[in-house]
This record gives sequence, C-alpha cells and structure tokens, in this order.
Amino acid sequence: MSRGAEGNESVLTTPDITGPLVGYRVLDFGWVLAGAIPGMVLADMGAEVIKVETRQRMDYMRLGRPIIGTEMDPEQHPMFHNVNRGKLSIALNTNHREAVELALRLAARCDIILENFSPGVMDRLGLGYERLKAVKEDIIMVAISSHGQTGPLRDLRAYAPSIGAMSGLDSTLGYEGERPLGLKHAYADITGALHAVYAAVAALYQRRRTGRGQYVDVSMLRATAATMGVGLMEFEATGRALATKGNYDPTMAPYGNYPCLGEDRWVSIAVANDLEWDGLVAALGHPEWAGEERFTSRFQRQRHRRELDGKLSEWTRERDAWAITELLQSRGVAAMPVMDARERLEDRHNRERGLYQEIEHPALGMEPIFNLMWKMDKTPPAIRRHAPLLGEHNRDVFGGLLGLDDPEIARLEAAQVLY
Repeated sequence: MSRGAEGNESVLTTPDITGPLVGYRVLDFGWVLAGAIPGMVLADMGAEVIKVETRQRMDYMRLGRPIIGTEMDPEQHPMFHNVNRGKLSIALNTNHREAVELALRLAARCDIILENFSPGVMDRLGLGYERLKAVKEDIIMVAISSHGQTGPLRDLRAYAPSIGAMSGLDSTLGYEGERPLGLKHAYADITGALHAVYAAVAALYQRRRTGRGQYVDVSMLRATAATMGVGLMEFEATGRALATKGNYDPTMAPYGNYPCLGEDRWVSIAVANDLEWDGLVAALGHPEWAGEERFTSRFQRQRHRRELDGKLSEWTRERDAWAITELLQSRGVAAMPVMDARERLEDRHNRERGLYQEIEHPALGMEPIFNLMWKMDKTPPAIRRHAPLLGEHNRDVFGGLLGLDDPEIARLEAAQVLY
C-alpha cells in the first residue's frame, strides 16, 4: 500500500497516483446522480473513495436495461460507469448490526462521509453525524437532500423535477407566453452535487487550519434556487415574476436556434450589438429586408424579433448547420450547430480538449467516460480506473484496511453481512 499526503494508506497499490486530494479517504454512501457525483469528483482529484453498496437495495443506476443480452445486469449501466469511475466498491448490508460496526470502523479511517438519503436515515442506521464523530472527532460529513436537513419541508419526497418546479426554474422554461414545460433533466441533482463538492473541499481546508471537522447540510432546492438570481432580482425590482420566454433574450436579437438542412437540424445564432449585426447582414449577402427600418437598430430588432426570426429562418433552412457556422464565425457572429450525442463525442475540439476518455470496463469493454470540466497543470485530475463491480473491493477494504482475515471475511459473507 502507498501512503498519502494526509497519512492515509491507500487500499490499492497506486504508486503513480496524483491530484490535489491524494491522501484523503472518502466513505461514499451516495447513490443515483446527486449522491454519486461528489465522490466522482473527489476521486478524480486523487482522493480514495470507497462506495458503500448493498445487494438488498442497489443503486438505481445499476438497474437500467442491459446493453448486452436481455438479462438484468447491475454492471452494464453507462451512466453508473461515468459517475462512479475511480471508486472502490464494498457490499455492506447495513440491516445487520455487525455491518454498521464495520462501517464505523471504516469511518474512523476516513476524512469525509458522503450521503444523500432522506433526512434521518443515517441516524436510524446508527451512522448519524454524532455517532461518526464519536469514532473520529474531526470527521467531515456532507449530507445532500432535496430540501435540507431542517425546516417544515425536510421530509417531503422529491426528485430533480420536483426541485426544478419548486425552485422556480421550471416556470421559466417553455415557449414564450405559453404554459411551462419545465426542464426534463436532472439539473437539480448536478447543481446540488457540485455545491457539495465545493463545501467538502472548503471543510477540508478549514480542518487543516483548525483541526476541527464539521457537518455540511446541502439542500438541492437551495442550490438550484441560487441559479435563479436574475428572476429574483427582476421580481424585487419590478414586482414581475419571470414566466416562460422560449429563446427570448432582453438584450440580443436575433437570438435562438434556427432550422437547417436535414431532419431536425438546427444552428444557434446570437447577435449582441450593431457590429455583430453588420457581420450577420454581410454573411447573408445584404438582403433587402435587412435594411428595413424595423431592423436597423438593436432596439427595433428587439421589438420585431419574431419577424426577424422568420426572415433568418428562411435563410438558414436552406443551408447546412456547419456551413452556416463557418460563414457566420468568419464574420464575427456567434453561431454553433446544435449537437447531438454522437457529434459531441466525435467533435475534433472536444477530442483534443479531452472532453471524454476511453475507459475499459469488464462488462462492456471500451466506453467513453466524460472527464472533469477543469484542467490543472500541476495536479491534474484523472480517471484512474473503471467504475467498480458491485462489492469488487470487499477483501481489499475489509482485509487490507481493517485487517480482517480470510476466514472472518468468509463468515461475514456467509451471514450476508458483506452482501
């Protein structure tokens, strides 16, 4: 085993491991997207992350349809592979008292505990913050929940769409003047998860300065509402609540996605000022309509944006999205094709920048895994191994870290304590 910067010994021998968080260990009870992303980020930055799983109630992301064959297989879900890469997996049945005791022994060897169960679940398991602090006084516990650990809504059941609705985000998403359609994407999960990462790293920094751990309460609702600052300012200043607005922008016109040649092909175009408008007009070949009074100033273009969108769409729908992009960009106009998943994977810029990395997984072979969104020239984050198989590291963790011998591990497996 190798010894990290904070004195923790790595469970697996990884002499070439780098990253700003080398030497820290995380016990990760997180599941599905919001719970998995914080451990993913910390693992990529060098921390040793031990994912706690159970066969009794598997992570939902292990339960998707199989990619190969027709039988359910908990090892085949690509999203699970993406957000759990770099982690170790132990299978621990916390319904058993012995399993809880083992979890506490592991916690005593860790720096951070991650969880995103409903408020009160960790306490009922015997793994609440006060119990954990009793085995490791400076432990940092990060708890992610929909509405937070306190308050009248703490016990409400919610998923990401529920948070999008309550935060006010969904009320702004839809065609202008029509009913809200909402965002059918786990935006709140990702927002809450990334806020949890920032809080965890800040708590580590504070512990290095003071020697004290702390409990971090992350509300997905609060994290999502924090992205709605413009709407809150609008209401405070004018008394008007933001409503559905489609692609409308109060300062830009044209601004939106425009149809192109091909089935369901689109290009994004945005014009912020008169200089960019002149570039667009030149690219269009100085059509006669562009000189009409209703389009000659930014104010007028904003007033007549629907007519402007119609004129521009007549031009774009006869052309290829990439050809439009090259032409408009050469004239200083912000334009880009609306990419699908394949185009994002194959895009030359994305490949050169390392947006994705090919990682081999035992169940599916080589597959694209997205890298972290930032680069660091001194301590770069890295994907160090594929997402773990369920319980793959039981013997490494309980034997190598806690010192249990093979007969004891076999007994715990037979009793379904390790399960």
